[in-house]
Amino acid sequence: MEKSSSVQILIFFLILIPGAWAVWTLSGGDPAIAFWGILAVAVVALFAAASVKVADQWEKAVVLRLGKYNGLAGPGPFFILPVIDRVAYWIDLRIITTTFMAEKTLTKDTVPVDVEAVLFWKVVDSEKAALAVENYRTAISWASQTALREIIGKSMLADMLENREKLDKELQGIIDLRTEQWGVNIRSVEIRDILIPTELQNAMSMQAQAERERQARIILGDSEKQVAQKFEEAARTYQNNPTALHLRAMNMLFEGLKTGSPTLVIVPASVLSTMNLGDTTGLVALSQSIAAEQEKAKIAGKEQPK
Repeated sequence: MEKSSSVQILIFFLILIPGAWAVWTLSGGDPAIAFWGILAVAVVALFAAASVKVADQWEKAVVLRLGKYNGLAGPGPFFILPVIDRVAYWIDLRIITTTFMAEKTLTKDTVPVDVEAVLFWKVVDSEKAALAVENYRTAISWASQTALREIIGKSMLADMLENREKLDKELQGIIDLRTEQWGVNIRSVEIRDILIPTELQNAMSMQAQAERERQARIILGDSEKQVAQKFEEAARTYQNNPTALHLRAMNMLFEGLKTGSPTLVIVPASVLSTMNLGDTTGLVALSQSIAAEQEKAKIAGKEQPK
C-alpha cells in the first residue's frame, strides 16, 4: 500500500459522503438522477483523492508531467494532476548505509583476500539521482565494489593490514568522484574486515613468533653484555684492592653458611687460592687441631695414677 493511501481514502470519503447526500436531497428521491449524481460525485472524489500525495520529512518526490521532469515536491502534502502527473521516485535524503565486499581479489603481492567494507552516503541532488542514473542505489553498490577491487590490486597485503585509515580515505575519494555526477555525496568508507587464507595466517603467525623469539634473544644478549661489563668493573676494583676481595670472599662464604641448613658447601681450591682463603683456612684449622691435642694430653696426664 502506498504511503499516502490512507490520506487519499480519507479525502475520498470526505467528498463522497456529503456529496452523495446533497445529490440525493436535490434529486427529490428520483433514483435515476440520484444514481448519475452520486456517480459524478464519486468520480470527483476519486480524482481529488488521487491528486493528494504526502512525502515524509526526509523525502523528496520527483514529479514527471507527461514523462518530463516537472520538479520536486515535499516534504509534507502536495498535489499533482492525476493521469497527467506521476511521482517517478521517492528520494531518501537521510544518510544511507551500504555494505559491499570484494571476494578472492589479488593484492599487489598476489595474495587472495576477502575484504568487507561499509559505505555511508547521502543524496544531495535529488534531480540528478533520479534522472542521471537508472537506479542510483544499485549504481553506488557496483561502483563501490569496483573501487574496492581497484584499491586492493594496487596495495600490498602488509599495507592493507597496517594502514586501513589510509585505504579508507583513498577508497572514499574514488567512490565520491564516480558518484558525484549522480548527485550523491560519500560521507565515509570503513573497511570492516580483511580475510586472508588459513595457510597464510599460519605462516604469518609463525613469522611473528620467530620475530618475538629473535627480539627476546637480543634482549637477553644485551643483558648478559651489561652484566659482563659490571663484572669487569668489579674485577678491576678487586684487582687494585686485595682487602676488598678478601672481605667479599668472606661475605660469600658467610651468606652460604648462615642459613643453618645441613648443606655441604664445596669451594674449589683454585678459588680459595685466588681469594687468599686457602692458606688462611688451613692455618686456622691446624692451630685448632694442635690446641685440641694439647688439651687432651693435659687431661690424660692428670688422670694417670702416681
